[in-house]
Amino acid sequence: MVKKKVSKKEKENIEELLIHVGLKVAKRGEGALFVVGDIEYKPLVDQNVPTFNVFKNPKLLESLALMDGAVIINESNMMVAYGVMVKSRKTIKNFGTRHSAGVSASVGDNLVVVVSEEDKKVRILRRGKMIMQIDALQKNVEKEVPKAVNLLESVGAGAVGTIGTSILAPTLGIALLPGIVLFGSAYFIGKNISKWGRKY
Repeated sequence: MVKKKVSKKEKENIEELLIHVGLKVAKRGEGALFVVGDIEYKPLVDQNVPTFNVFKNPKLLESLALMDGAVIINESNMMVAYGVMVKSRKTIKNFGTRHSAGVSASVGDNLVVVVSEEDKKVRILRRGKMIMQIDALQKNVEKEVPKAVNLLESVGAGAVGTIGTSILAPTLGIALLPGIVLFGSAYFIGKNISKWGRKY
């Protein structure tokens, strides 16, 4: 099977949608796990909801995210499974099973969005590393999401996440926008932010 080539704009669109849905979930004091890509999983609930395009029904996506387990979305933006268990291959100190499953699912080109009910933060993971954290309690943070996603794709999500997953402290990231922290090599980020900053 030939894998669909996903454009930069398509990546930005799905990241932005999942962050916005994640922020709504976080503000309700709930947690969620979204995986975009191909991953092995085991259903925890009967899969009665038919596959749908997540852009056409974000409210249904939000409802499914509130169930225990992950929501799996394919590269065509179709929700293919919900309430599923993703096997954790790693554990992360000071974080629960949802984050461990998220790190394990963020292999290859998969995009993972983890919503924490404890600290009400939305975390973006790629290639086994956390690359961005968004605080749902920051006033008007939703307005900054498009800029943050654009930056992430402009500098390259894979290149940004150059620190290990065991280092999940905001003090080791760069706060670019209110409530949004980007993780990675300070040298690399600093070099690319100046280019990005000229656009805004």
